[in-house]
Amino acid sequence: MSDHIVKSFDDELSQLNAAIARMGELAQSQFATTLEALHARDAETAARVIRDDIDVDALERDIEARAIRVLALRQPIARDFREVISTLRIVVELERICDFSANICKRLIALNKHSPDEWVNEVGELGTLARRQLAAVVVAFSERNQEKAITVWACDEQIDDTYTGIYRRLIDYMKSDPQHVAIGAHFMFIAKNIERIGDHVTNIAESIYYLVTGNVLDAPRPKGDKSSLDQVEASA
Repeated sequence: MSDHIVKSFDDELSQLNAAIARMGELAQSQFATTLEALHARDAETAARVIRDDIDVDALERDIEARAIRVLALRQPIARDFREVISTLRIVVELERICDFSANICKRLIALNKHSPDEWVNEVGELGTLARRQLAAVVVAFSERNQEKAITVWACDEQIDDTYTGIYRRLIDYMKSDPQHVAIGAHFMFIAKNIERIGDHVTNIAESIYYLVTGNVLDAPRPKGDKSSLDQVEASA
């Protein structure tokens, strides 16, 4: 293979990595702005997150087109192949994180100013956990650091445990007064979307581990979300 071809291929990989880094920045920005809108009860900021999701979708399409072009024309092998495959996986996860941010903002607009401090604070703490993990996984990707990726992967259980606690307290809140049901339902969806963001961050961590090591992280994923196991109590 000529030096020119090697350099061209390296340039294409560099461009892919730069685009993924940009996608990671966008995902972090969208989610951070979403949490700001939650705490400030700011419908205008929430609406901006929803509008900006269009830019995320456009960037995802561009990255996928670049990656498919590299696979088709360069036919990479070994580490280079994993680089491109991991890019395709990670960009989908980042786009989904941005989708969940937009979904949360739709709920915030529906709530308007009717957001009790108790739930803003509780759900905000869950968001802070997920935001921290998102930032950490972006760093793990940029550094190609499997140890940091594993640390992120292992922390998903903390997000799940926190979500399960919020879910159960919201059930009690809604049962205590029928007028609480609408507000509680919105916060339950918001909390679930944040928990799902944590799941997508964990998926990214697994892709980073595969990229760096060439192995699948096949240990049982630590899970703490027990909400699906809660039994429905029969009404008297």
